[in-house]
Amino acid sequence: MTARLVTANMALTLDGRYNGPGGPSDFAAFAPYVTSDVSRDHMSRMWANATTALLGRVNAEGFMGYWPPVADDENADPRDRGYAKWLVDTDKVVLSTTLTEAPWERTRVVDAPVADVVTDLKATGAGDILVNNSASVIKPLLAADLLDRLYLMVFPEIAGGGQRLFDDGLPASKWALTHQETGALGEIAVVYDRVR
Repeated sequence: MTARLVTANMALTLDGRYNGPGGPSDFAAFAPYVTSDVSRDHMSRMWANATTALLGRVNAEGFMGYWPPVADDENADPRDRGYAKWLVDTDKVVLSTTLTEAPWERTRVVDAPVADVVTDLKATGAGDILVNNSASVIKPLLAADLLDRLYLMVFPEIAGGGQRLFDDGLPASKWALTHQETGALGEIAVVYDRVR
């Protein structure tokens, strides 16, 4: 077993939602904050030590449709370009029951339980394994207590509906706050490390 950390990033409203009441594509409560300096610095922090991106299929398709052109956009924020270049160049593992072949370079499609995939990834290679914004991957990792670090952005809005990241029935766990930063709009970037 290597010392690879399994990390996850998610943006949440004050009521713990990762999307609004309009469903998976309702990000109205998030829009004012995602381009703030605190959010962009947080994004740079989360991928700095990561060498593998672990994604669900829906998120992977959205990311790979959006981010590659940003990597070459000289007018884009340098932090956005940095993440985009990292995503394009890094090893990607996409969890899917429907994809039969990898649609992007440096990508492998796996149809297996998340916990098994993470256990295999931790046994080989080096660098953090980052799950960025894929709740379908983060939730089973929380349930299996396999996350080592949580990167969270908390936005000062109550969505009043939508999906929650932390479901009832998760195993009890303790986390240490290792970083916090507050933005001008009241957004808060926090990093928590699992205490074992």
